[in-house]
Amino acid sequence: MIQKLSSEQRSQALAKLNGWHSAADRDAIERSIEFADFNEAFGFMTRVAIKAQEMDHHPEWFNVYNKVEITLSTHEANGVTERDLTLASFIDSIAG
Repeated sequence: MIQKLSSEQRSQALAKLNGWHSAADRDAIERSIEFADFNEAFGFMTRVAIKAQEMDHHPEWFNVYNKVEITLSTHEANGVTERDLTLASFIDSIAG
């Protein structure tokens, strides 16, 4: 079974990630990223989608033109897990 991270574990992990913060309304982490234009944002989302499919762990996201808002949480654990941190780290590595 996938284990939800403790508050301390999540805080330590967030300190190592770029721009991620705890969601205000649920046990999740969030990040907003702005790109030069829609094509760059869409290309980024495509790369994340491929990685997410490989991981079988899909983000919740919202896109308008050049801005992408991402929320990560593991539904089976009702909160943030190592899977979310792995995907967040990948997102950081390609976000520029």
